[in-house]
Amino acid sequence: MVEVAAPRGRIDKRQAILDEAFTVFARRGYAQAGVKEIAEEARVAKPTVYNHLGDKENLFRQAMTAAADSVSAETVAVTDRLREVSGDLGPVLHDVAHRLLKVCCSDRSRALRALTYAESASFPELAELVQERTSVRLQEALADRLARLSLSGKLRPCDPSGAAEQFLALLTGPMETRSRLGTRKVPPAQARAVADAAADTFLRAYGSGPRE
Repeated sequence: MVEVAAPRGRIDKRQAILDEAFTVFARRGYAQAGVKEIAEEARVAKPTVYNHLGDKENLFRQAMTAAADSVSAETVAVTDRLREVSGDLGPVLHDVAHRLLKVCCSDRSRALRALTYAESASFPELAELVQERTSVRLQEALADRLARLSLSGKLRPCDPSGAAEQFLALLTGPMETRSRLGTRKVPPAQARAVADAAADTFLRAYGSGPRE
């Protein structure tokens, strides 16, 4: 049986609804957000929202999923810089660390974390869903890149999954503290300092050269 692709316009309209729904949920919270406001922001009729995404609860879940996938795509794309490193790994890893924190400090990422924390009681599966689609995917992608670097001699032999987990912990741990669990913006200079410290510490532990 040949599958017929959904019309491009329908897909675009659905995405527009999800994007605006996330914005409204982030601004007002789940309880205070209204489907009418979301429809107005997306420039569609209220029945159109229901036709595409059903009720408000499903709309919220789908909006959170779409936002998580968007953040994930950005962070995984950043790790592609580590696929093939011809020269010194240090500057490349520092750049990757800076870029990862830039994504993590973006308005969308901060809103995603804030909504996940705020609505976890009403949506107990939400934290796992967001984590699977963001941090787990990122760790898996990073582990793949680190395995390649280990095989090429840029890093010492290691468990790439464990190394990826530790690198991300070096980045996210200090940022969670400095951002007060994502409730305040971290100045760019502070974020850069965290990124540099994470890259330096990781290279001391996993670099292929003599360890201090």
